[in-house]
Amino acid sequence: MDPILNEHNKEEFPPAHTAEHLLNQTMIRLFGCERSYNAHIERKKSKMSFYLDHKPSRQEEKEIELRMNEVIDEDLPVTFEFVTRDNLPPEVFTDRLPEDVSDTIRLVRIGDYDVCPCIGRHVRSTSQIGRFEMLGTNWDEQERSFRVRFKIV
Repeated sequence: MDPILNEHNKEEFPPAHTAEHLLNQTMIRLFGCERSYNAHIERKKSKMSFYLDHKPSRQEEKEIELRMNEVIDEDLPVTFEFVTRDNLPPEVFTDRLPEDVSDTIRLVRIGDYDVCPCIGRHVRSTSQIGRFEMLGTNWDEQERSFRVRFKIV
């Protein structure tokens, strides 16, 4: 019997959507921030915004792109696991789940690099993503917000 999950109203481009997971974890590891608070993921161009404690230097921006492509090249498996809300791993936060979330939650694991609740479409392994190319960034000093624009080629 298949678990009952929330309905999904998007048709993701799996390589870019999987890269979204990787970029979230890369930013967490590099900057100690939370996952993106705003993401717009598309086939041609995507953007994600993060609250950070400082404006990243050009070297830090290059490091984001370098690390993303290193993780992609590792050919990490993308797997799925179904758990109940009461049995979520401690590293999985529920604060962004919808209020009416189903009792069964699908976790997406990318090797041992990232785990996140998600019902979207993904590639089978990171090597299927392609290359991560940063198109540009923006820093909003007042909001302490860093936006990354990228594409998958």
